[in-house]
Amino acid sequence: MTLTGKTALVTGGSRGIGRAVARRLAADGARVVFTYQRAKDAAELLAAEIGATAVRCDQADLDTLPAIFEPVRDGLDILVNNAGIAVQQPIAELTAAEFDRVLTINTKFPLFALQAAIPLLPDGGRVVNISTLNTAVAGPGLALYCASKAALEQVTSVAARELGPRGITVNTVSPGATDTDMLRAVNTPQALERAAGLTALGRLGQPSDVASVVAFLAGPDGAWITGQNLRATGGLMI
Repeated sequence: MTLTGKTALVTGGSRGIGRAVARRLAADGARVVFTYQRAKDAAELLAAEIGATAVRCDQADLDTLPAIFEPVRDGLDILVNNAGIAVQQPIAELTAAEFDRVLTINTKFPLFALQAAIPLLPDGGRVVNISTLNTAVAGPGLALYCASKAALEQVTSVAARELGPRGITVNTVSPGATDTDMLRAVNTPQALERAAGLTALGRLGQPSDVASVVAFLAGPDGAWITGQNLRATGGLMI
């Protein structure tokens, strides 16, 4: 129970990687608050299971940001910016509205969530931003997704410098092909089979694989790692 007495806020915690992160941090002893957008039933079930607090949030609307911090006004030790969307659209077909939506959800909201967390985090606090292997291995149709996550990675680097004097670590975790609803929504079964075959460990990642990396960075053993991008890919890129 390495996180006993700590409070964690995880965005997008009702499913996929966020769900696994919320479950893992709670198992490690943290009090967990997590956000969800539409999956109310799943969020409530998870909250009951792990003793967490679920807060509805729409990251496309910055006005919903203050509400997610209300349950942690008494203290916040760990922020995990996990929620995001993957959009697959050729550059020739992109619109300004799609640009604004993806960049707001994947970059703008996490940036201002970090800003809101700064006065709440104690010295020695932890911030983990979830990115993607696709910022290093680009694919057709992923311009907005890659751009938005690459921007978040740069926010991580700058924040690590700014918050380092307080002992607050800020890192990125970049999953590879991880078996989630979002991955399956933008890939064919054949593409997923190829990804597993290209991975050194010979399978798709599971959300719990990524959650273990996040838990390491959030825990005491991660105290000397900051400003880094840990590629949790199972060897999809070596």
